[in-house]
Amino acid sequence: MKADKCAAIVLAGGSGKRMKSNVKKQYIQINQRPLLYYSLKAFEAFGIEEIILVTSEAEIEYCRKEIVERYGFTHVSSIVAGGKERYHSVYEGLKVVKKCDYVFIHDGARPCISQEILSNCLEGVRKYDACVAAVPVKDTIKIVDENQFAQMTPERSKVWIVQTPQVFQYSLVKKAYDTMFASSHELTITDDAMVVENFTDRKVKLVMGSYYNVKVTTPDDLLLVKDYLSEG
Repeated sequence: MKADKCAAIVLAGGSGKRMKSNVKKQYIQINQRPLLYYSLKAFEAFGIEEIILVTSEAEIEYCRKEIVERYGFTHVSSIVAGGKERYHSVYEGLKVVKKCDYVFIHDGARPCISQEILSNCLEGVRKYDACVAAVPVKDTIKIVDENQFAQMTPERSKVWIVQTPQVFQYSLVKKAYDTMFASSHELTITDDAMVVENFTDRKVKLVMGSYYNVKVTTPDDLLLVKDYLSEG
């Protein structure tokens, strides 16, 4: 039985406006390493053979010299320019992936990705062809109207917080993205699972992520991530 061939697309093109920092969040230093370093390190440690780093056109050379070469990442096969929205950047990454069975799509601003999460996702995608890391909500959730008045309270056991990586059979997600960009559908796409849900007949399985697997968006997030990475 042949081994699975896996690729990873790591997105590192965010502006990080809410961080209130002159340095883009993916390059902020934690324990003398840029935030982006930790995601790339996790995928290399997991044995991902092909890592596609997606950033802005202006930062390609910076990423090559100051991150990939400086820290000796040998599995980063391509650094490509992303697009206007997140889903444009994912599509640019998908287009340069070489032949593989499964592709992991991950936000580089989630540095606390663990080997356990990656294992859960690989097991899930092997079985279901499409899965995402996620965690059940701990708090009661309210759906509100445009004036922030509560309209309904969904059953808490059925509400999960979706994270990354989101992992798919490569041919499935590539076809879904091809179909979306070839169509005239106007959708508000916030994650890759939505593309698969809307443009294929496959359901997306939620697999256990981690409450530590936060996306760094604000200075408070940075403090939490720093504590976690320092302990590791």
